[in-house]
Amino acid sequence: MRLEPRATAAGVRLVAHEVLGSTNAEALSLARRGERGPLWVTADRQIAGRGRRGRAWVSEPGNLYASLLLTAPVPAGHWPELSFVAALAVHDAVAAVAAHIEPLLAIKWPNDLLLAGAKFAGILLEGQSGGAGALVVGIGVNCANHPTDTEYPATDLAAAGAPVSPATLFVALSVKMLERIAQWNAGEGFSATRADWLARAAGIGEAVRVRLADREIVGRFEALDPAGGLVLRLPDGAATTIAAGDVLVPMPFAAGAAG
Repeated sequence: MRLEPRATAAGVRLVAHEVLGSTNAEALSLARRGERGPLWVTADRQIAGRGRRGRAWVSEPGNLYASLLLTAPVPAGHWPELSFVAALAVHDAVAAVAAHIEPLLAIKWPNDLLLAGAKFAGILLEGQSGGAGALVVGIGVNCANHPTDTEYPATDLAAAGAPVSPATLFVALSVKMLERIAQWNAGEGFSATRADWLARAAGIGEAVRVRLADREIVGRFEALDPAGGLVLRLPDGAATTIAAGDVLVPMPFAAGAAG
């Protein structure tokens, strides 16, 4: 793995491993030992990868596993905005190295990346308060393989006709993340981030099902609120805003994808 020269010039660093339990866990461990960001931690393979809500993340060789450690990026209340920043950076990076599949890319709220309606990348934010504070942005991208036992259809770049190596994708990601963080500007530019995210959103204006911790609700995906919450128009005409949940969007391209 290597950084794009502009990322190196901006002071971004990289620690690359062959095998780790979890790139997020390693980045947080480095922060506890006094390491400061911006620092990428990558692994060719993870043996204890995880996704949102503690779910296991299948981490076979051939895919990209990378976590970006940021030290005191903004007050903790703004940290969730970085999931939108990271999703845009992944979208940008994939479009840069595989332009022919860009029309098939979309972002599922808040930060899953879809390719022809199937998930191929996910993002996990984990923070550590106290002292200077640290936030880790974990990114997993299915480049060469994908799980076949997922509830939501999954795919990978190679299966879609875009055989991109993790190393090639990471070079693009290292600079695209830098650009998107600059646009966000510690929260001052989130309105621009939000607008760009909406332009790439899956399911906007359509009926979606949202799985919450205790129930599921159905409504029309209407907008994002100023903080990035999903604004859902319910069947009775009322609007509700969701801060966290799993969204299932219409999947018109998913036929034949793994499930």
